[in-house]
Order: sequence, then C-alpha cells, then structure tokens
Amino acid sequence: MPNFVRLIIGGVLLGASIAIFFTSFWGWGILGVLLSVLVVVTFFFHENMLLAQWFLRKDNMAKAEVYLRKIINYEKELIRVQHGYYNLLIGLIESRKAPMQSEKYFKKSLSLGLHMDHNIALAKLSLAGIAMAKRNKREAQMYLTEAKKADKNKLLADQIKQMKDQMGMMDKQQQVRYR
Repeated sequence: MPNFVRLIIGGVLLGASIAIFFTSFWGWGILGVLLSVLVVVTFFFHENMLLAQWFLRKDNMAKAEVYLRKIINYEKELIRVQHGYYNLLIGLIESRKAPMQSEKYFKKSLSLGLHMDHNIALAKLSLAGIAMAKRNKREAQMYLTEAKKADKNKLLADQIKQMKDQMGMMDKQQQVRYR
C-alpha cells in the first residue's frame, strides 16, 4: 500500500472517530482514534520492519528474514528515514549466515543514515568485527573508536571491551609468530 494512502486512511478514521464522539458513542470513538493512530504509525514505521525487529529481539532470525524479504523494493515502500535501518537489519541477519557478506549492508546503512546513536555504534562494531576477521587491525581499531564515541548510553560497552580484548589477543599471537 503506498505511503500516502495510509495517511489518508488514518485521517478519514480520525475524522469518523471525532464524528462518533459527537453522537455520544464514546467507546467506538476511542476505538476509532486508536485505529487511526495505528494506521498513521505504520506510515512512519513499516509493519514488516516492526515485526522483523520484534523477531530479531526474540533471536528468531528465520522469521525476521521472512518479514524483511516481504519488502521487495525498500526504496519505494519505505520512507527515506527507514532505508538505513532496513540495511542494518539485513546486515544483522546476513552476519549470522555469511559474516563477510554483511559488510556491504552495514556500510550502506551508515551511508544512508541512522539517526539513533546506538544503531550507529552497532553498525560500526559489526564492521570492526568484520575488519578483525580480515586481519585488518587498523580499520578494526578505527571502527571500534567510532563505535565507542557513538555509544553514548554505554549499551554496547561490554561488546566493545570484548572486541578490544580480542584485538589484544590478536597482537600477542602476531608477536609470537614473528619471534
């Protein structure tokens, strides 16, 4: 359903709900307002994206992928603000299957724009992990530093610390090899 149609339906539902309030059917009016709010919210947050996020939180990657794959052309179906988040979610799912393939999705999500700092930190932390897997220490360190700056609420502090510890272990292994 095109995005503007959702706004029209939401407006019509809100108008009908207000009319129902004037006829003293308060219960139906409240239900109508709630439905109109739900329809308008799906304009800003696509329902398949919401369901995919729900299943990602429940650690059910298969169902999350099913809902994300239902979005055939994200550039037309989603508003511009959600393009980065779509690529971030696809990257998270791909990182479980083929970690090296997910790099392009994380980079694209950062280039399209993520508005929440913890999501930026998550994308950069994932890129740091990919860089470490490629044995590119300089790039991994850069992404870790950027992730730490973006993680203002310290939601990913433990993961960042673990990644730094792994980098330290990687340095020790390289020193042992060169001796």
